[in-house]
Amino acid sequence: MKHTYFISDVHLGFPNASESRQREKLLLQWFDTVQDNAEAFYIVGDLFDFWFEYGKTIPKGFTRTLGRLAELVDNNIPVYIFAGNHDLWMFGYFEEELGIPVYHNLIQREIQGKQFYIGHGDGLGPGDHGYKFLKKVFSNKINQKFFRWLHPDIGVSLAHYWSQSSRFASGEMEPYKGVENEWLLIYAKEQEAVKHHDFYVFGHRHLPLDIKVNETSRYINLGDWLTYNSYAVFDGNILQLKSFTNFPNVPLAL
Repeated sequence: MKHTYFISDVHLGFPNASESRQREKLLLQWFDTVQDNAEAFYIVGDLFDFWFEYGKTIPKGFTRTLGRLAELVDNNIPVYIFAGNHDLWMFGYFEEELGIPVYHNLIQREIQGKQFYIGHGDGLGPGDHGYKFLKKVFSNKINQKFFRWLHPDIGVSLAHYWSQSSRFASGEMEPYKGVENEWLLIYAKEQEAVKHHDFYVFGHRHLPLDIKVNETSRYINLGDWLTYNSYAVFDGNILQLKSFTNFPNVPLAL
């Protein structure tokens, strides 16, 4: 049976071209390893550290990755991309040029008989009100129009400056908070009370997690490719977190 793969938070472009290129090469090695038995790929947000589609321009770089994604689609392996908080400004390029659907919101999907709830995860659950306000600002179409008026050299430079000040730039991500305080787990439990899903799959947290929502449902956080090189693979029955480079302690399972 073919497998379905999930990754998130690759952040291509961070922190500089040289380090990003090495991470991109590792990502392509991972595609080489798994694509022969792939049913589909879900890229669950923040593939890029910054992405903004101007009218006639897209960000420089990432040619190898874009080419590989196009190759997968051309070989009838579906690819689905979710806009994350770093690359939410996707306005049609992936659909038109690569044939890849882009999701800006959570989706519910049945995969080989199991119910999945999938999304990047930013702005969900309790707390983090400062970011939730910023997301509204960044998602506002008028603000996006004003930003598009900036020359790309200026706009991209500003975006990278903002990224360097983000919480993951220091490499000191928040540790595991416990089942009572992990906001995406809280959100999953709230949704499970409304409708059952076998798996809640999110990114954004940068920490690989595999935690029970209840006895028949699990919350999976995909981790990242800045530290863990982690991903999830679904074989039609089990959704399992793995690390491509065998990083120790992946996943944190509870």
